[in-house]
Amino acid sequence: MKIWVDIANSPQVLFMSPIIAELHRRGYELVITTRQHSETVSLADYYGFSHTVIGAHGGGTLIGKVVAIVIRALRLIWFLRRQHIDLAISGSSFSQALAVKWMHIPLIAFNDYEGNPGMHIICRVARKILVPNVFSKQNLYHYGASEDQIESYNGLKENIYLSEFVPDQGFLENAGIPPDKILVTMRPASDVSAYHQFENPLFEEALNYIARHNNTVVIVLPRNAKQRQKYEALGLSNVLFPSRILDGPNLIYYSDLIVGAGGTMNREAVILGSSVYSLFMGMLGSIDQHLIDSGKLIWIKDSSEIQKIKISKKNNFESNFQQTGQNLVTEIVNKILES
Repeated sequence: MKIWVDIANSPQVLFMSPIIAELHRRGYELVITTRQHSETVSLADYYGFSHTVIGAHGGGTLIGKVVAIVIRALRLIWFLRRQHIDLAISGSSFSQALAVKWMHIPLIAFNDYEGNPGMHIICRVARKILVPNVFSKQNLYHYGASEDQIESYNGLKENIYLSEFVPDQGFLENAGIPPDKILVTMRPASDVSAYHQFENPLFEEALNYIARHNNTVVIVLPRNAKQRQKYEALGLSNVLFPSRILDGPNLIYYSDLIVGAGGTMNREAVILGSSVYSLFMGMLGSIDQHLIDSGKLIWIKDSSEIQKIKISKKNNFESNFQQTGQNLVTEIVNKILES
């Protein structure tokens, strides 16, 4: 069996890594394609994937996104026309969905956020949609999904690739981060996603608030060059912008707190035991709502709540980190192959 894995954004690199490794271990032939978007290609190289880069993100406008998705789908079809693919997998790649529809290839899609309008494509094409067990399946029905299509797995998506995480004791020293400082990692919202077509002023306000506190080092992980220029222009002396890829799980594990306006990094922080605050202003997904309700994620909804962010050192790293999901990769791969 030949399996095609399409990776369209940077979080999917980490997510797909253990799945790809397990499929390789079982002897399956893989074709991996990636897309030029954020750190996707550089992360795929960092993780040692043998992959082909096809297409790029369409930018911030709806028409740009649609055109880019269609053009990339055509380029994927051309690239794979003689590959004899038996099964396609992705974290809900819209271009892949269009391509497999044309090529009559079964698609297994992962999803953990129901706020993206592109799910209309996935829900009408995928043979199976795999979601975390705390995900509200009903939220996919109005996109065209049927009950038979949706299957849940135990844990969050992030549990899959953090299941074998082992902290690197030399990470802070190698990254040049003083261990006595309060380490805060911050990630702004995606400014080109279809589900986030608006400004989020909370991030800059929170960044200024945190940077004013003594003994802090703030690592900002911008999603693109435009964001980097914007936040560098603030001239905050204790705010750093990494010039090279840092190991994400280790950075989150050793951070005293995480402040993110997206989703993936926040959920990683929940699993790795860091205090985490969400500045997300889009449609709140059922997984984030579950984490908020269970007290694992604190949602900052407006400027008046920024002072709720507690800036202090984290104690007992080992006890905070609850390693889970050791058997989850096997469960996931079995679900893929049974489809």
